[in-house]
Amino acid sequence: MLILAGLGNPGPKYAKNRHNVGFMAVDEIARRWNFGPWKGRFQSFAAEGAIGDIKAILLKPQTYYNDSGLAVGAAMRFFKATPADVILFYDEIDLAPGRFRMKTGGGAAGNNGVRSTVAHIGPDFRRGRIGTGHPGDKALVMSHVLSDFHKADKVWLDPMLETIADCLPFAAAGDDERFQAEVLRLAPAVKADPRKLAREND
Repeated sequence: MLILAGLGNPGPKYAKNRHNVGFMAVDEIARRWNFGPWKGRFQSFAAEGAIGDIKAILLKPQTYYNDSGLAVGAAMRFFKATPADVILFYDEIDLAPGRFRMKTGGGAAGNNGVRSTVAHIGPDFRRGRIGTGHPGDKALVMSHVLSDFHKADKVWLDPMLETIADCLPFAAAGDDERFQAEVLRLAPAVKADPRKLAREND
């Protein structure tokens, strides 16, 4: 069983936050691949389906972002899966908006949701890091990640999420390098401030 977990915070208050882009990614995967209904399981909203002929479960942990590993660990144990069967999608402030990177293993780099997941299943899971940009000042990071995407961010955000879902068969087959390359090829990073692009296109 492939476990595809997105990081985010539960409830409408947080739904459009940058910190919730992991939830947005698994929502788009559910839509693209016609997953079953969301149900309460593993301290998450969970939906089962398949990516091609590979069975998968989507998770949106309801534990709040910083304790996401509780849910991921519970699902992994239930399905007798390994960390290699887990892909965690989350926001990455050290990547520019519209950039995407796959990585296996490593530390948490200050991300408490990743740190929680490492604590519960070890470090050797796969990470789908969706760039949301850095505010430029460490003191502003928390307000940045807990603020909503701007309307102009849709210039890159919607194509990125759709492309992640469309290209997912590569990751399901274990080819993370090809998955990353195809996402970046089909949903290239914005080359300027998306708010400026939006004003120019008005």
